[in-house]
Amino acid sequence: MAKHKVIISCAITGSIHTPSMSPHLPVTAEEIATSALQAAGAGAAIVHLHARNPQDGRPDQSPEAFEPFLKVIKQSSNVVVNLTTGGSPYMTVEERVRPAAKWQPEVASLNMGSMNFGLFPMLKRYKTFKHDWEPAMLEGSHDLVFRNSFKDIRYALETLNATGARYEFECYDTSHLYNLQYFLSEGLVQAPLFVQTCFGLLGGIGAHAEDVMHMKRTADRLFGGSYRWSVLGAGRNQMPVAAMAAAMGGNVRVGLEDSLWVGAGQLAPSNAAQVSPGSQDHRGTGARHRNAGRSARHPGAQGGDRVGF
Repeated sequence: MAKHKVIISCAITGSIHTPSMSPHLPVTAEEIATSALQAAGAGAAIVHLHARNPQDGRPDQSPEAFEPFLKVIKQSSNVVVNLTTGGSPYMTVEERVRPAAKWQPEVASLNMGSMNFGLFPMLKRYKTFKHDWEPAMLEGSHDLVFRNSFKDIRYALETLNATGARYEFECYDTSHLYNLQYFLSEGLVQAPLFVQTCFGLLGGIGAHAEDVMHMKRTADRLFGGSYRWSVLGAGRNQMPVAAMAAAMGGNVRVGLEDSLWVGAGQLAPSNAAQVSPGSQDHRGTGARHRNAGRSARHPGAQGGDRVGF
């Protein structure tokens, strides 16, 4: 097998998991900054960032919530910063895009289609919560459609293209790849694409090996050599999907946004703890991980000297 360099993205906190689920989930700006820097030190080339209310940990998509940790990360590391435009599936697209529009990161995530977003199965595992919003958010996902219409996607692209941002295109099903092909044909996105295929979240494609291969084959057919492929697996699927993708020549995303675990029944003590084993797994497949140096940048990223923070 030919050796290749694997770009490791680390999603630091997200909006899906709640503070009651793990004491290690970063909530405050200081915790998010520290965890991001530790992940970069462990080998992550890109850190994917959400913000939370420091009092109760609920998702906070106000630009002001991002500012404290963005400045610390930029002053302390040359890791590529990827800001969410997914925010929370309960938010409008206008709310979700505001932080990236304000801070003009090198990379912004972009969900490529609407989908059911079932978080309620976690209520079977977790029975006790610190904050009322946590079970309410999970229960509400029985009737939750994460809206990413063509109009929404176009709004995000037209808003953020003016900042020079590149994208992590999050694709949770085959149709999302076709949606991305449409926006590529319209000239609203430019190659090379960074395509994050997402597996194992209820409402999207599953995490079976055949699902991974199907998404890869479809992306190959649609985009040829004009894209870089990455994967994320939700929950227990995280490391198996990552190892499979690395063996197939892909890149990987880990982090506490996607899984709170580092092994069966073992909570990850940090984001870095998921990055480091992932790096070793990739070496076992013949791949070499890319560290946080600028040589490991997201393809086409504008450079850290041009961001707005």
